[in-house]
Amino acid sequence: MTAPTTTSVDTSTRSVRALRTPGGLSVRVDPRAALVTVLVGAAAFAVGVVLIGSGDYPMSFGEVVDTLLGNGTAAQEFIVRDLRLPRALVAVLVGASLALSGAIFQSLSRNPLGSPDVIGFSHGASVGALCVIVLFGGSALTVSVGAVAGGLATGALVYTLAWRRGVHGLRLVLVGIGVAAMLSSVIHFLVTKANLVDATRATLWMTGSLDGRDWTQVGPLALVLAVLVPVTLVHGRPLRMLEMGDDAAYALGVPLERTRIVLIGCGVLFIAVATGAAGPIAFVALSAPQLARRLTRAPGPNLAAAAVMGAALLLAADWIATAAFPGRQLPVGVVTGVLGGCYLLWLLVTERRAGRL
Repeated sequence: MTAPTTTSVDTSTRSVRALRTPGGLSVRVDPRAALVTVLVGAAAFAVGVVLIGSGDYPMSFGEVVDTLLGNGTAAQEFIVRDLRLPRALVAVLVGASLALSGAIFQSLSRNPLGSPDVIGFSHGASVGALCVIVLFGGSALTVSVGAVAGGLATGALVYTLAWRRGVHGLRLVLVGIGVAAMLSSVIHFLVTKANLVDATRATLWMTGSLDGRDWTQVGPLALVLAVLVPVTLVHGRPLRMLEMGDDAAYALGVPLERTRIVLIGCGVLFIAVATGAAGPIAFVALSAPQLARRLTRAPGPNLAAAAVMGAALLLAADWIATAAFPGRQLPVGVVTGVLGGCYLLWLLVTERRAGRL
């Protein structure tokens, strides 16, 4: 068997390498995007190690790495593997899910503000989860199921309302914003009608937190992502073509509505499972894909770079939440809300100066 060959494809702005195998498989690799993905992934790993080493029982970077490699003491093994590692892994999986959902919807809508927490999908997942908490007093598993059901129902509603001989990006955003406003009212109604215990639980859940996450959340999240990520990556090239417009994508052989339905389904499931696992964590889905695209300087959704960027952002936010005020731990959703709000203001100013708003 001969080794894969590498060829260069020159474009007007950058050099893209095509990796070809003897079986005829061809994968286009952007060197800068690949380097950014690796570097951001390394940064996410470093932040994750620092996060695991933080807490009432502090550990150095080297001690955490040694423990992860199986060379720690019994106490270190318990603290790292049983208490802190699951939380870090949930942060990675939730951050990647949020970022991938944001990348999908920003590409489909061709709008940097087309994030699932802006166009209503995270609101739908929140309504589903709150219905389980307030009306049925459900467990963590049933809350996650309710979030997925609410997200899927909202996705179907937005798609139906936005449909008119296809789903136009601007129409998707406008319909999603309207649905989000209505669902926000439903969220407030559910909280006000709950008893004191359920209202307190719902309010805590609505802030978005990784506190208390353990291996029972890691397994289902990893399983869902193991199914959704390959499906999303396979549709990465059609998604990039959809960014050029329906006419161009159709001329290039993309089955428009089938591709759009699959991608919307994946995007809704990403945001729904992330919301079910950690509550509604704001702005990661909005900012991670945009930051990844600015670093890679590559067209298209940049799915891999966006995923590792989302993981790095949520790990960093959780570390800030645990370390900013000694003796008092903030919910990670508070940190992402503050940082994301600043990023959104900057994005709006940038888009306005560029004449796109």
